[in-house]
Amino acid sequence: MGETSRNAPAWAAGRTGRPRRGVVALVGLVAVLALVAGACGSGRDDADDDAGGGGGTSTTAAADGTETFGDLPSPCGPGDASGATAQGVTDTSITIGYGDDAGFQSSPGLNHEMADAIKAMIEWCNEQGGINGRTIEGKYYDAKILDVNNAMTEACGEVFMLVGEGWSLDSSQEGTRLACGLAAVPGYSVSPQFANGKDMIQPVPNPIDYTPTAVAAAFQKKFPEEIKKTAVMYANYAATQDTKDKVLASYPQFGFEFLDCPQEYNISGESDWKPFAQRLKDCGAEVVYYTGSPYPNFQNMLDAANQVDFDPIWITDANFYDPKFADWNVNGLADKVYVREAYTMLEEAAEGSGTAKYIEIVEASGGDISQLGQQAASAFLLWATAARECGSDLTSQCVLDEIRKITEWTGGGMHAPTNPGSNKPPECGLVLKLEGTKYVQWYPETQGEYDCDPSYVTQVTGPVVDKVQLDANRIATAQ
Repeated sequence: MGETSRNAPAWAAGRTGRPRRGVVALVGLVAVLALVAGACGSGRDDADDDAGGGGGTSTTAAADGTETFGDLPSPCGPGDASGATAQGVTDTSITIGYGDDAGFQSSPGLNHEMADAIKAMIEWCNEQGGINGRTIEGKYYDAKILDVNNAMTEACGEVFMLVGEGWSLDSSQEGTRLACGLAAVPGYSVSPQFANGKDMIQPVPNPIDYTPTAVAAAFQKKFPEEIKKTAVMYANYAATQDTKDKVLASYPQFGFEFLDCPQEYNISGESDWKPFAQRLKDCGAEVVYYTGSPYPNFQNMLDAANQVDFDPIWITDANFYDPKFADWNVNGLADKVYVREAYTMLEEAAEGSGTAKYIEIVEASGGDISQLGQQAASAFLLWATAARECGSDLTSQCVLDEIRKITEWTGGGMHAPTNPGSNKPPECGLVLKLEGTKYVQWYPETQGEYDCDPSYVTQVTGPVVDKVQLDANRIATAQ
């Protein structure tokens, strides 16, 4: 996501014998943001998307016999909760909304792994008895990128809360969402309006006014001289420009010095990438922070850089953790590409871990897996954990209040520890690197270990924040 992470939408890709992963589209995060070509349709309809119980997934039990998700005790199970306490809540059921941009005509299947994850998690939860005995029902909304406000309008009249959704143009939904008072625990956010929105909490926050900088600290330790000659390259698109501005505002405290040769490219591509590579080379760049899509734009840039004998170190975001990009690197041109992350690698999922459980549940449900899917799964677990504590008195305000009491969250061990209620990025991170067609964890050197420090959450000021008005609680007040 954004992280994406970030913490954000994935384009479908065919299976290659490894876990299928998507990458974030049309956005820049952690939380996870890029434009990538897709190949798969969503194949959904209303009958398929009202997820109920019974998916046949296997379970993992704790020592006392209770179900777990990695190191997280399952929030699901039987009970005697009752009462129609809110829209979408009855004596016997809770209806939540979820969705993606899978119907986007230019890329069928866009970020569909998020909906796959929520459907699977609903099945898994209902097999255990739902939330305090209430069965969870899911209503799917396809925003198709440009139809996000229509999707939100429908959800406003039908569901209790939004859970694990991921919509690329989420700024377009905010007026409608706030007007109807629909709370959300999304898989990711993109726009400043939603990232700092009212009644919205993410498992891995991606606010506009703070940014994660663990990767900058890693480069300060490993490349202290090279980072003194850093350049930025970004697309002519608001999300990538915002991401670039965050980097420029935060990385200097870790020893980065930025050269006066920023390169802005067309997000739809360039007819010739060699002039960009030559300008960066002539500028003396030894490190380049690149934000955008891994393919085809960045692949074309690497080809052009090779043609002009330009071989810098590249810093990229979580959307570059993608099998299609790795498969392309047979010639080694991307061997100096480093990827900031807050999630452990899917390929290295340890038995009994939250990541392994995510893979098990989604694949048993017939879905596809990706880091974006993990973000949706973490959002569902966070929502369900809070909803369980509300018992019969289930309201969206109660859920949000309970989430704010959770000061450390890892989604059962899928990602770095976060404090969701603070709406600040994680203090921990790791860095991946491509070696041929394989990703490896480059920093810290121990697989699955994070580098953590409070200083890795850096406050951002300036133009990137000034575009929205934040109140004293850092909530966006201008839509």
